[in-house]
Amino acid sequence: MADIVKQILAKPIQLADQVVRAADEASSFKQECGELKANTEKLAGLLRQAARASSDLYERPTRRIIDDTEQMLEKALSLVLKCRANSLMKRVFTIIPTAAFRKMFAQLDNSIGDVSWLLRVSAPAEDRGDAGYLGLPPIAANEPILCLIWEQIAILYTGSLEDRSDAAASLVSLARDNDRYTKLIIEEGGVVPLLKLLKEGKPEGQENAARALGLLGRDSESVEHMIHGGACSVFGKVLKEGPMKVQAMVAWATSELVSNHPKCQDVFAQHNAIRLLVGHLAFETIQEHSKYSKYAIANSKATSIHHAVVLAKENPSCSSSASLVKGVDEDQSSIPHPTGKQMPNQMHNVVVNTMAVRANPPKKSTNNGVIQSNSVKSPSNNQQQQHQNSTSSASKTRELEDATTKCQIKAMAARALWKLAKGNSTICKSITESRALLCFANLIEKGNEEVRYNSAMALMEITAVAEQDADLRRSSFKPNSPACKAVVDQVLRIIEISDSELLIPCIRTIGNLARTFKATETRMIGPLVKLLDEREPEVTGEAAAALTKFACTENYLHKDHSRSIIEAGGGKHLVQLAYFGESGVQIPALELLCYIALNVPDSEQLAKDEVLAVLEWASKQSWVTQLESLEALLQEAKGRLDLYQSRGSRGFTFN
Repeated sequence: MADIVKQILAKPIQLADQVVRAADEASSFKQECGELKANTEKLAGLLRQAARASSDLYERPTRRIIDDTEQMLEKALSLVLKCRANSLMKRVFTIIPTAAFRKMFAQLDNSIGDVSWLLRVSAPAEDRGDAGYLGLPPIAANEPILCLIWEQIAILYTGSLEDRSDAAASLVSLARDNDRYTKLIIEEGGVVPLLKLLKEGKPEGQENAARALGLLGRDSESVEHMIHGGACSVFGKVLKEGPMKVQAMVAWATSELVSNHPKCQDVFAQHNAIRLLVGHLAFETIQEHSKYSKYAIANSKATSIHHAVVLAKENPSCSSSASLVKGVDEDQSSIPHPTGKQMPNQMHNVVVNTMAVRANPPKKSTNNGVIQSNSVKSPSNNQQQQHQNSTSSASKTRELEDATTKCQIKAMAARALWKLAKGNSTICKSITESRALLCFANLIEKGNEEVRYNSAMALMEITAVAEQDADLRRSSFKPNSPACKAVVDQVLRIIEISDSELLIPCIRTIGNLARTFKATETRMIGPLVKLLDEREPEVTGEAAAALTKFACTENYLHKDHSRSIIEAGGGKHLVQLAYFGESGVQIPALELLCYIALNVPDSEQLAKDEVLAVLEWASKQSWVTQLESLEALLQEAKGRLDLYQSRGSRGFTFN
């Protein structure tokens, strides 16, 4: 960096020296050349001062200011050289207007002001002559915002932690105003010092830096620039070790970057973002699901005992420990034996003895016969102990946070997982293999408004990927798995109570899971059919689209589901929607009606609802003929229905 700045400054310093020498040799306009020389010498002194402080100079304004200064010095040299004409003829034919010197003096003063400002803004805060507002340089006359951005970024590089925090807050205000300011902040090098502040600053400064970075990532090009600058690794470090408020802001910034540039999903996943976000989501959440946590504790204890038995067979020389007997007895009493009987005392003793040996291994002798004390800990044990202490301290700190902050981090973690999961099978698999599904189900039930919405949207995106990915669907959404049951229960509860804000994502989630339900699992059909009756057009259209995923031929149980829809009274609702529904509702309603007619053409209820008349009417509508796939489906359904229903059952025709 310093070498680059020195190269930039070399040429203007040389030009300034040439102007001074040429001014000494002037034969005309000597007074003006003398003033020009004095100002040029002052500028040359500032340029040399800048060269000495090249390691501290902020490169972006340095380039702009020095480029302008260089152009001005070239003009000054050309003007002074004209004053060196010695012969009479050259003097006669060399015309130098007096205004040219006045203009040059003004440009020199501007360059002196620009370089002076550059030195002040690049200097550390404690070295500045004025601790307050630095003012704007003359170069800012045409673009004052650019110079304000320069000043704030320079403070981010050289200021104290408090000043850097204020500078980040100023950049937040600028980034909120419009996209152009955002672009300028990125182009002028604001990303690197913001990431450094996020990594090393105090909590308030870290929070401001994270907010600024989230606002800067408004398009894919900006996000790409931030990713190359190391944003993912810094975000991962803060999500692991930072204060909870800062972690919440970083989770929000992650969601913004991923939302505006989905291609960076995998990069965040490579830096453990999924695991860390799920950890924040599960904090004080998963324990509330007592019926699931009991299973997990029992499995964990059973595994530990089994492992101890295996070790006991490998280490027959075991000594007992009274301090461990009580703990194992308590664990043993809490785990029922699979056969309903208690574990034999002999096996119990083996477990106790083995665990005692692991806790207090026998003393070992050296080659010299000297007994080594077990009280001396190895370096690895010390490191492990320190890690446990730091983890315990961090956990206690998290527990002491206020409820608002805890809710905020859950909301932002859910939002980040929502954006990360969208369209990405690998990330969705990582999420579903963790505790996230149980967390989402619990948070939809007990979280605040923002947490519930973000959790519902995350489930919607994960299930949308599972709908297209058969492996993910089979592994993560098994009908009998506790996580899947919890998700379906909560989503159905929202649909049944018709929660307005969460209703649409929950409807889509159930539709995405349509191929995972058994033929006997019909409890979701009734609530969806109920939404077809006199609801908002958007909700009705989503309900029809979700039911279509149950009735379409891609669903193996499409005939069973179609019968369930008919039994729930869906036929009459779909007939009304196909006739009188709005444009956004007519097409999904007619499509669903066609699938039902195709799957169960012999249904008496369809004949009573006069579905065949509806299909004949729809086949003549222009909005149907414009959709080739719908028209083909309509003709096939009408043909099947025509075979099973008599002409008389068509009732009336609709014109």
